[in-house]
Amino acid sequence: MPRRLSDVAAFAGVSVATVSRVLHDKPGIAQATRDSVLTALDVFGYERPQKLRNQRAPLIGLVLPELQNPIFPAMAELVVTELIRRNLLPVLCTRTADGLPEAHYVQMLLAQDVGGIVFIGSSYADAGAAQVKELRARKLPIVLINAADENLDVPRVCVDDGVAVRQALGHLRALGHERIGLILGPVGHVPSARKLAAFGREAAERGDPGWRALVAHTIFTMEGGATAAARLVGEGATALVCASDALALGAIKAVRKQGLRVPADVSVVGFDDSSLMSVTDPPLTTVRQPVAAMGGAAVAALMSQINGHVVPVDEVLFDPELIVRGSTGMCPAR
Repeated sequence: MPRRLSDVAAFAGVSVATVSRVLHDKPGIAQATRDSVLTALDVFGYERPQKLRNQRAPLIGLVLPELQNPIFPAMAELVVTELIRRNLLPVLCTRTADGLPEAHYVQMLLAQDVGGIVFIGSSYADAGAAQVKELRARKLPIVLINAADENLDVPRVCVDDGVAVRQALGHLRALGHERIGLILGPVGHVPSARKLAAFGREAAERGDPGWRALVAHTIFTMEGGATAAARLVGEGATALVCASDALALGAIKAVRKQGLRVPADVSVVGFDDSSLMSVTDPPLTTVRQPVAAMGGAAVAALMSQINGHVVPVDEVLFDPELIVRGSTGMCPAR
């Protein structure tokens, strides 16, 4: 028991004595401190004082498209931690095998009278006309992180996809690669569209009219990456820039299936810098999203809305960082 009380105290940023005072509903404790301890008690499974058992923190919905891509749970973990530290209780909503859409979760969250919703890699627009109308009518605090669709009327936190592509292309050009393929998500997926636009601008600057033959759209899975990579390598690509690490791992698999080597024959760059990418074979060169900074900015924007402040709906862009590892190398002589 003492060890768990110390865990609660550490989580809330107070002393064990303060936790004990809150447990016994003693007076003389600042409300903010009491709220932090009560939230920590919820997290660690302690019963609240009898008088306070019906005083629960507001629920905040976290809507994600999936959990298979490691970047989504990584982002969700950071957002969850920030929400709990602010005395808010997150509710995780993600698509399941039976294909429950965003509209279903949004309706459930509205029925629970949530205090706000954070969409991570998901879509506010896809929630459905009726749900969008109700969200707007309630003026519910909403923040989008790397939204899949254009949503121009709500606060948005995004990684700069154009910068990511330019970083990857600059690295590969410096290694001598001329025919570089681009593997993206489905047509209409906004982050993919932004990467495509940056790829096209770079091609125009280089005077390359045939660049579209080196672009492939697919689903965000290893299988999708493998299929797209096989075609682009067949088009003569010596390097591949992928819109996710999962696509990049699929691309590496396809290259090897053709009897080629990474990076000796084909270089591969991913996107996200998901967990374990430093220990793949070979370790993956990838463009890292600043997950901590983005998650913190999203929660700050949500809290401002919850506290009644007007939050600009301008998109906040964060620069990514190229992480060079073993999956890229000098262009082979052809």
